[in-house]
Amino acid sequence: MEAKEVNDGSAATDSLEQRRDEDMEADDQDEVFNSKTMQDSLTAIDRQYAAQPDIPRRVHILGTGSIGKLVAHSLRGLPNPPPVTLLLHRKMLLRAWEAGKQEITMLDDGVEVKRSGFDVELMPLTRREHGVDLKDGQASVYDFDTEAKPHEIAKQLAAEQSQQSGKQSQQPTDALSEDDSDLPAEAAEEPIHNLIVTLKAPTTLSVLRRLRPRLLPTSTICLLQNGMGVIDTLNTHLFPDPTQRPNYMQGIITHGVNVPPAKARIDPFYAVHAGHGTIALGLLPRDDLTPGTPRGAAKGEPENPDIWAKSSRYLLRTLTRAPVLCAVGFTPLELLQQQLEKLAVNSVLNPLTVLLDARNGSILYNFALTRTMRLLLAETSLILRSLPELRNLPNINARFSAARLETLVVSVANLTSNNISSMLADVRAGRQTEVEFINGYIVRRGEELGIKAVVNYALMQVVLGKGMIGQRERREDVTFEKGMDPNAADL
Repeated sequence: MEAKEVNDGSAATDSLEQRRDEDMEADDQDEVFNSKTMQDSLTAIDRQYAAQPDIPRRVHILGTGSIGKLVAHSLRGLPNPPPVTLLLHRKMLLRAWEAGKQEITMLDDGVEVKRSGFDVELMPLTRREHGVDLKDGQASVYDFDTEAKPHEIAKQLAAEQSQQSGKQSQQPTDALSEDDSDLPAEAAEEPIHNLIVTLKAPTTLSVLRRLRPRLLPTSTICLLQNGMGVIDTLNTHLFPDPTQRPNYMQGIITHGVNVPPAKARIDPFYAVHAGHGTIALGLLPRDDLTPGTPRGAAKGEPENPDIWAKSSRYLLRTLTRAPVLCAVGFTPLELLQQQLEKLAVNSVLNPLTVLLDARNGSILYNFALTRTMRLLLAETSLILRSLPELRNLPNINARFSAARLETLVVSVANLTSNNISSMLADVRAGRQTEVEFINGYIVRRGEELGIKAVVNYALMQVVLGKGMIGQRERREDVTFEKGMDPNAADL
């Protein structure tokens, strides 16, 4: 009798739990239905500006130069600011951050504005030699005392690394290697959903290679840098599979920000906002239309109204609501035309000021330099007007005519007559320049069209040669012993 009562009680309990589960499932279905009904009731414009739930808010910033400090400082000044993580690629910066006040100072119109609350993260310190990645402290392929050539040693190291990675994949995932033991596991493996890159174009590929495992197809990379062709380089070397590529956003920045050399040695997280400008932003459409990708829909499926990834829309909204940045969104085609205009200006100002070793205003009121400028712009104008991306667009021949491009160059040279171009500053400091992503991009696009960009090619080679001379002079042509290279001591 007692057993029967026990069974009846357990049966009643099971029935009650089953009823609760059914009620919860019904509530979830009603919630999904109501959410879907609400989304369907919105117009296309309202749907684009509707709040999106479950979007990671953290923004990672790669590059702590003048522009990187301005963007990070502006984002932390927003109401309800997003979490901001500064990705540091040198130990020296991490030591300076930990020893300092852990804040970014921006001097604007004579007033210093300090903002804190940033998270910092040291990126894996690696370098690439002959196609193989070497960790910090690992011997160079040139340091082996063997008869094998460096590229042969690199192949052997790559084979060893592949064997070690295969062994590690068989180990438990929660086991950390000795090299990763000093980093938190969540920091080393946390996906990056919103990434802003303010590095120089030539260093973008090598630095982003370290973050490749943390970038997802749903992530968004915002590139705020000079030059063009960086995305093509990233797709070729890092993301050859279109379905695994992140979403790209590009920006054209006209703010004037500098870091006084004397102040940089004391506080590397200090910058001067010398000139207020704008940021033109544009989202790039993806090439793939496979199911599960952030935008569009596969063939045969209903059209998805959310043509942009959620992370792209969030990052665009976050940047445009920062009043200091004055960021504005444009269509991809309009942003491309603005990029080409800035490219044409930089292709004249930057290399000529490097060759003259003078300020931007030096190219004005000099007929010999005007002849050189016109030869350069005639070549650039022909290539830009022939690009297939701009075909059938109205007023392209007038917008990219040599005469209009010359007007743009002269106006920029007048406005910045007392400034030193970024390319000249790089050459003087012995750093790699962006000439291969400015004049080099024009040369590559000309080759695709069957047009020989002789003047652009000659200027690019001379700038590269002058940069090599500067690097040799800084090193004073002295052969260093192992471990004595001064360029490696700054890591």
